[in-house]
Amino acid sequence: MAIPLMASSFIQSIVMITDSAFLSRYNTIDFDAAGNAGLLYITLYVILMGMSDGTQILMARRIGEERSRELPQLFGSALFLNFIGAIVLFAIAQVLMPPLIESIVSNNEIAVGEAQFVQYRSLGLFFSVGILAINAYFLSIGKTGVVLMGSLVIAIGNIALDYFMIFGIGSLPAMGLKGAALASTFAEALGLIYLLYAFLNNKDQKQHKIIRHLRVKKQSIIRLFKLSSPIMLQGLVALSTWTTFFIWIEQMGTHELTISQVIRSLYFLTFVPIWGFAGTTKTYVSQYVGKKDFNGVKLAQRKIQMLTILSLLLITHGMILYPSALVSLINPDPSIQQESIEILRFVFGSILIFGISSVYFQSISGTGNTRFTFIVELTAVFIYILSAYILIKVFHVSLFWVWSVEYIYFITLGLLSYSYLRFFKWQSKVL
Repeated sequence: MAIPLMASSFIQSIVMITDSAFLSRYNTIDFDAAGNAGLLYITLYVILMGMSDGTQILMARRIGEERSRELPQLFGSALFLNFIGAIVLFAIAQVLMPPLIESIVSNNEIAVGEAQFVQYRSLGLFFSVGILAINAYFLSIGKTGVVLMGSLVIAIGNIALDYFMIFGIGSLPAMGLKGAALASTFAEALGLIYLLYAFLNNKDQKQHKIIRHLRVKKQSIIRLFKLSSPIMLQGLVALSTWTTFFIWIEQMGTHELTISQVIRSLYFLTFVPIWGFAGTTKTYVSQYVGKKDFNGVKLAQRKIQMLTILSLLLITHGMILYPSALVSLINPDPSIQQESIEILRFVFGSILIFGISSVYFQSISGTGNTRFTFIVELTAVFIYILSAYILIKVFHVSLFWVWSVEYIYFITLGLLSYSYLRFFKWQSKVL
C-alpha cells in the first residue's frame, strides 16, 4: 500500500527539485524567492490537505465498521468544505499576503518575487479541491495506485511546462518565477482531469455509489470539520513555523538563504518514505480501531517503522555517500557547495529520528484523536521556534548549528506521541 504513496511523494519531490534546478540556472533571486514563496503556498495548501486527511480517516473508519453506505455523503461534504476553504485561502493569497511579505522580507527583490509567485500559484487551490477529495477516497480503501498515477500526470506536466515557461521557447517569452508558478498550476489541472476520469470509471466508486448518492449533509459537515480542523491547524502551525525559520535565515543574509534553499529542496526528497507511510499508518490504524483489533495496531506500527527506516536508507543514502552530486543538481554555484554538503550530512540523522516519530504521530491521527495531534504539534513547534530564535537572534550561531533545531523538533514530536499512545486510553475513541 505504501509503495505507490512513496512513488507519488518521490514524484512530487522531483517536481520541487526540478523547479529549484531550473530557477537556480535562471537567476539566484528567483531561486531564493520561489523557495520561500513555495513554503507560503504550501502553508495554505496544508489547510485543505487537513480536510483530506480527516476525510480519509473517517472513511477508513466507516469501512472498518462496515458502514460504507455513509461514504457518499462524507465525500460530498468534503468537496463542499474544501471549496469554501479554497475561496477563503485564495482571497488571503491575493489580498493579505503580498503586503505581509513586503513587510517582513528584508530584500526587496525577493519580496516582490515571493508575492508574485504566491498570487499566481494560489490559482491551483481550486484544482486541489477535487484532487484531495478523490485521493482521500482511494487512500481510505487502500487503492493507492490511482493516487500514484495522478501524481505522475502532475509531475510530468509540471516538468515539461516548467522548462518552456521559465526559459521560454519560440514565441513563448521567458517568464522565470511567474512561469514556474503557472506551470505547477496548469499541471494540477491536468492531474484533476485524469483523477476525475479514473474516479468516475472506478468499480469501487460504483459499488459504494459515491456519485449516484452524492450528498452534502449538515451532520457530515460538522463531523468532518470537528475531526479535520485540528489537523488543518497543526499543518498551518507547522508550515508557518518553518516559513518563519526561513524568513529569519533570509535576514541572516542571501548567502545563508541560498544554502538553506538547497537543503530544503533535498529535505523534501527525504520525506518520500515518511509521507508514503504516513498515509498508510492512518488508514491501517483507523481500520484496526474500527474492528477493535488493537494488537493489529501495535504490529502495524512496528512493521511500518522498520520499513520506513529501510526506505529512508535506500532513498537518502546519497546525503552521506555523495552529497556533492545532490547539491550540484540543485544549485551548481561553487560558493555554496562546501557549507551545503556539511549541513546536508548533519541533518541526515534527524530524518531517521523523524522516520520513527512520524509513525507514532500519525497513529494518533488514525485513532481519531486529532485534537491531541494538534496539541503535540503545537508543543513541538513552540520548542522548535523558540530554539531557532535563541540560536539565530540571541547567540547568532553559524548556519550549520542553526539547522540543529531539526533534531529538537523531531525528538520532541516522537516523545510526546509515544507518551500518548503508551499512557492514554485511545482505544475507545468514537468518530
